[in-house]
Amino acid sequence: MKKSMLLVLALAIVFSGCATQIYPLTGAVYTDGVKSPIGATSNEIGTKVGTAKGHSIIGIAYGDSSIQKAAANADIKKVATVDYKVWSLLGVFVETTTVVTGS
Repeated sequence: MKKSMLLVLALAIVFSGCATQIYPLTGAVYTDGVKSPIGATSNEIGTKVGTAKGHSIIGIAYGDSSIQKAAANADIKKVATVDYKVWSLLGVFVETTTVVTGS
């Protein structure tokens, strides 16, 4: 009985992952570069592209993947579109990149 409970607990941990993800499309085992939209405005897309990254390793999150940081990194004053990309391995190692376009 103990072995069965330990097996169920171990499987629950493995398949749940440690990083909380709000993305519509992620693989349970591996995700690489899946890009999804967050939002858009009526501003012109322009030529500038800014990015900002956040990370999570074994449930410990760090970094700044905010829209503000991505816009500041490319000196964008008028944001046109916001997308994000995700890289994940087992939900234990996760990198999120926010991509902002504008002028």
